[in-house]
Amino acid sequence: MAGVQTAVALREQGFTGPVLLIGAEPHQPYDRPPLSKAVLLGKAEGSAFEVDFEALGITLRLGVEVTGVRPGAHEVDTEAGPVPYDVLVVATGSVPVTLPGTEGIRGVHLLRTLDDAERLRPVLADQHDIVVVGAGWIGAEFTTAAREAGCAVTVVEAAGRPLAGALPAEVAAPMAEWYEESGAALLTHARVAHVEPGEVALDDGRLLPAGAVVVGIGARPATDWLKGSGIELGEDGAIVADDHLRTSVPDVYAVGDCASFPSARYGERLLVHHWDNALQGPRTVAACIVGEAPRAYDPVPYFWSEQFGRFVQYAGHHAGADTLVWRGDPAGASWSVAWLCDGALRALLAVGRPRDLAQGRKLMEAGTVLDPQRVADPSVPLKAAAQR
Repeated sequence: MAGVQTAVALREQGFTGPVLLIGAEPHQPYDRPPLSKAVLLGKAEGSAFEVDFEALGITLRLGVEVTGVRPGAHEVDTEAGPVPYDVLVVATGSVPVTLPGTEGIRGVHLLRTLDDAERLRPVLADQHDIVVVGAGWIGAEFTTAAREAGCAVTVVEAAGRPLAGALPAEVAAPMAEWYEESGAALLTHARVAHVEPGEVALDDGRLLPAGAVVVGIGARPATDWLKGSGIELGEDGAIVADDHLRTSVPDVYAVGDCASFPSARYGERLLVHHWDNALQGPRTVAACIVGEAPRAYDPVPYFWSEQFGRFVQYAGHHAGADTLVWRGDPAGASWSVAWLCDGALRALLAVGRPRDLAQGRKLMEAGTVLDPQRVADPSVPLKAAAQR
């Protein structure tokens, strides 16, 4: 997404020079969200972007891995030899974290690429018993698809609740019931000791039958190839970009999952692993390349997830909030949670309440101060909770 959108944005903003898009995968550039949904269930053959690269004068070089960059020479190194650049945009995304000790074991899967989804399609079609390691966003989405396909699913989560790394305990707790409602078994405070073909052993001695194991325990920036290049990387492995997504070396930008950026809005550096960031950031990069002076890149982060028959949306960044307000009953079909800081909306989680999300996002962008009592009333439109 980030690479394609940067190339398209360059043309939209008047760049007339050559644009080369290099990708390690052999497939036409594609969108990732459908991989855990329609593609996985065999309802779609792929999710290629509907972009006429030839008409836009964008050259694709697919199936070519970039192995390094030499900023002094203005060249990237590839398996097929060096490629010169005037301006380089790094949009290598992230790679899933693997479960230690499972490399090369038959039946262990990740879900990040089109090839991953294609390998998992027959697993779901044959209705295998599946063990999912990790109850995060991808674990929940895959579990939803696997249950729809009729598979027996056991989810193993080391923490005491789903989404432990993303949401506070009181907010994530109601989501544990979604697994049971779907017919999946959720095992919390459970750790994998080892995996063998057909079986997962937990550290408490339990043995789980597993025709397949799907690992969803996080992702890290795909930046190993940049080590030694002089491009600054943070402790999290992300490229350290500035507020216009420029890296520490001239003529190199970074966008999407592989880069962190400083947020004046939230007072800290953000690393956002979500689709909307890969859509928005390229516009800032393209504007800088064509010589415009865009505003600093400081978005309200946003993402969505379709899981267990629910449409879950999140906007903002709740770290640093001083007040949490519920809108509606979390046992019900639709509810929201608002995080406030000095009365201003800092983040919002919406379950089946897309209007809350749409209004809340605008309120965050404007920094509007809200009345917490009106926020807590789900019958009051969120925008009507603005203090007068």
